[in-house]
Amino acid sequence: MTEPLILQPTKPADACVIWLHGLGADQYSFLPAAKLLQETLLSMRFVLPQAPTRQVTINGGYKIPSWYDITAMSPARSINLAELEESANMVTDLIRAQEKTGIDVSRIFLAGFSQGGAVVFHTAYLGWQEPLGGVIAISTYAPTFNKMLKLSTNQQHIPVLCLHGSYDEVVLYAMGLSAFTHLKSRDVIATWHEYPIGHKVLPEEIRDIGNWLTVRLG
Repeated sequence: MTEPLILQPTKPADACVIWLHGLGADQYSFLPAAKLLQETLLSMRFVLPQAPTRQVTINGGYKIPSWYDITAMSPARSINLAELEESANMVTDLIRAQEKTGIDVSRIFLAGFSQGGAVVFHTAYLGWQEPLGGVIAISTYAPTFNKMLKLSTNQQHIPVLCLHGSYDEVVLYAMGLSAFTHLKSRDVIATWHEYPIGHKVLPEEIRDIGNWLTVRLG
């Protein structure tokens, strides 16, 4: 497995964002965003992992970086659950690694774009059972929330920032809103921002992420 890209802050790190890229992208995709955020979050470390390269059914079986295989797009995503679990376990290992460096888990955040966001959702709300700083879900969906029975107290206390383009042609607006609504109905502190864009990220979103992180860090 490719080692994660780690962007160290200018001050000693006391918080961390583990940020997963989308399908077909790589660990450098959100490096510019991380650098921009570090201009104000001076003690925030960013960990940018790389998805393994594997065959993806909806891509004609060609190999691309992917957190899990997607076998069908509609009416809802059909995915390889075992591969999703593997990716979620990788995220858990990254959390533990950051904890060993001295960062409290309550100051570790999980972020993900598109397919990476689906992994983050699954990790935080169906696997992880301890406190976390929060979840940043960008242009994403939650393919396993239908398996959610009841949130633990710690999971319920993991806040989430959901950001989505109202014209998203890849992960439809309704899919992102459904994940947000699902968590909101379970008393998670959930914040929703939408933007007049498709399946991409605006500088305005990075600004909103920075503001949200600043508030969460106190």
